[in-house]
Amino acid sequence: MAAQPAAKRAKKEVEPKFTSEQIELQQGKGSKGRGSGPGGFFWHIWVEGKRRGCVFINKISEPPINKEHASIQIFINKSDQGKGIGRIAYSRACLLSFYDEVYAYMRKNNKASIRAAVAAGFIELSLKTSQVIMKWIRPK
Repeated sequence: MAAQPAAKRAKKEVEPKFTSEQIELQQGKGSKGRGSGPGGFFWHIWVEGKRRGCVFINKISEPPINKEHASIQIFINKSDQGKGIGRIAYSRACLLSFYDEVYAYMRKNNKASIRAAVAAGFIELSLKTSQVIMKWIRPK
């Protein structure tokens, strides 16, 4: 059976984006390298009673920052990506941590994560690296 032209394929229904009120971060224990170390945080991301991913902050000291700093990572279930969960989870995790600055490292081709981080208040740093490095600063 031949593939249908793109125009004739059934369009996937786009689910509505979740609101901030629907998204809850529940603190967890984390694991090695995923928020369980000194200065680390780990949260499960829950939306409408279903676990949709996790977000964690580790304290690291790596180039090009070259000083100890907080680094955030987020993982959203594939089926839940593109629904606004990441932007809210990025922002809320940073606010729940006690850090005044949090860095995010991501691949340059990860446009969705970059957009989510920008929406959460991260700014892209002008550093010559193989990754995009972004920084969040706690509002005064």
